Amino acid sequence: MTDLKVAVVGSGVIGLTTAIELQKSIRNANVSILSDGFNEDTTSWVAAGIFRPGGEFKGENKEITQKWIDDSWYYWKNIQDSRYGAEAGVTELSGYTFSNRSENAVRNPYIEKLVPIYRPATETELTSLCPQKWKFGSYYSTLLIENSIYLPWATEKFKADGGTVIHQRVDSLPSLGEKYDIVVNCAGLGSQTLCNDDELVPVRGQVIKVDAPWLKMFFYADSSTYIIPGFKSVTLGGCRELGSYDLNPDKYVSLGIRERCENLVPSLKGAREIRTLVGLRPYRKSVRVEKETKICMCGKKVKIVHHYGHGGYGVTAAPGTSLHAVRLVKEMWAGNSKL
Repeated sequence: MTDLKVAVVGSGVIGLTTAIELQKSIRNANVSILSDGFNEDTTSWVAAGIFRPGGEFKGENKEITQKWIDDSWYYWKNIQDSRYGAEAGVTELSGYTFSNRSENAVRNPYIEKLVPIYRPATETELTSLCPQKWKFGSYYSTLLIENSIYLPWATEKFKADGGTVIHQRVDSLPSLGEKYDIVVNCAGLGSQTLCNDDELVPVRGQVIKVDAPWLKMFFYADSSTYIIPGFKSVTLGGCRELGSYDLNPDKYVSLGIRERCENLVPSLKGAREIRTLVGLRPYRKSVRVEKETKICMCGKKVKIVHHYGHGGYGVTAAPGTSLHAVRLVKEMWAGNSKL
């Protein structure tokens, strides 16, 4: 069999993880990542990176959604347990989710039986851990994937294993068929135009990175409030603005974030702000991982695997959906596609 030439469009956590898995799974694959922005230019860079899928994250059915999450957990856990876990930016993190609205707000059926610990908060934890007294709470251990570490590490790993990184803006997926056998579309929000996908919408997020090394646990609370310690800083969030394309930091949003987070954990009042970041989460009602065949200008059939629409859960689910996308690539290359 001749070498398979694959173009992965997109350099965020979805594109990078897919490219690495293609290298591992298909021995004769020559994989290239094509993107006009890397590392700090990606939405993935803004993410706090905690493994915590939300209820709005969905595949085509419950079974496949749970498989994506399970596969992702074990993938990240294997990295964390390896000798290069810290080098890759993956570590264990524990903390609390609190709510005064609903017990369901502190539950997470996707991971309650997956992570090492997931239990109800005690009465003491609900009433004494933070100044505000909470009605509902959970304590659990999960994983943190620090993208300011993982993305550069993954890029170097990809290149060291023979991968090619190309700084290129892609305006048409079928046009890549002139050079590549299969195209994997991991363009995130860019798929709006690449695929004319009106189901894909931005959900604007804004976070503040602060210097607070004394914080060792994460905290989630009502009103999209979260505090997540990382390797280099603590992330304070957040906001979820559906349909907004504004990448400029909003000082009033930042003031609201700081107020909510400092009310939750008062010691943050002394935390020095490092940077404010904004990202546009690529949200789709159902994450798209599927095959398609297009015709390019030269008349050649172009095989495409779409892999996008994770919303705010790209870091959490990247490995599971990447493994799925790689299976589809292998099917198309083997000629088993029904398209």
